[in-house]
Amino acid sequence: MTDAGPLSTDDATFIAVARSGDSARFAVLTERYRRELQVHCYRMLANYEDALDMTQETFLRAWHKRESFKGHAALRTWLYRIATNACLDFLDKRNDRTPVPFGLSGSEVLYLQPYPDRMLPEDPQESVVARETIELAFIVAVQHLPPRQRAVFILRDVLGWPAPKAADALDLTVASVTSALQRARGTMREQLPDRRLDWRSPAHELSSDERGVVESYIDAHERNDLDGLISLLRDDLRFAMLPDAGTTTTTAKDAVDGWLTGGLFQPGHDDWRGIATTVNLMPAAGLYLRTPDAPGHRLFAIAVLRVVDGKIAEMTGFDAAGKPWLDLPPTL
Repeated sequence: MTDAGPLSTDDATFIAVARSGDSARFAVLTERYRRELQVHCYRMLANYEDALDMTQETFLRAWHKRESFKGHAALRTWLYRIATNACLDFLDKRNDRTPVPFGLSGSEVLYLQPYPDRMLPEDPQESVVARETIELAFIVAVQHLPPRQRAVFILRDVLGWPAPKAADALDLTVASVTSALQRARGTMREQLPDRRLDWRSPAHELSSDERGVVESYIDAHERNDLDGLISLLRDDLRFAMLPDAGTTTTTAKDAVDGWLTGGLFQPGHDDWRGIATTVNLMPAAGLYLRTPDAPGHRLFAIAVLRVVDGKIAEMTGFDAAGKPWLDLPPTL
């Protein structure tokens, strides 16, 4: 596997460190790639905790294979190859991670977890972390692809690798990579019919509409303003609460009525507080509930919102308790 251009100073330094067996220096030279490799593993696996594990597995494999690095490829390319194959090995061993059947949606990806924005690379443009490729809808759509097809799609269309480079990383022929990419693009068009297929653009900040909607969403909870909550929701709202299966497309009123029937906003479940945040570069609300037997508000859930024309078009809720990596305080 080769990258164009002469051997860089960094790669020459890495070769020297690898040959010396200096594990501390090795860690220093590879650590700077941790965040972008973690995002890569998350795209492959849709689960933050699994992505952490596979990133660590990548560094362990890199250490054990350090003498195989000859500088024919850039260090970053070499690490991405190891990370991709670590994820593929993980998927091969997990019967619960088979591709999502066609026609099923995000709520059927029961292992889906949100990704904390603070763990994204600091330079998203350089690391190819476009907002569109970290949003939940994209991550779910990728889970419809068979693992090797998924790897081809991410390497080619997200990271922008040329076909020979991707083929070498996956031990495939260029023809196999080209065919797999065509099939993957077809699946992604079916899963994301309203989205463009060029995702290699820099991430951007939340819009004022998005910030305003999440603040109003929290305010409606804190005031138990059900009419206000209804006014924030589109009448073709897509809603899911993981890890429960089943995405619902519903009217705004029916959605709120369903939450009422389930006990929310009823006595004992009507004392809310919220924190505006972001995950997966999307607006989100950390919701805290104080029940009669509790001295304070405890973290209940995180609601990830997709805002279209000033209203919530999609809402994915996650149980947030026991997930310190979300960077939300456990109580308020």
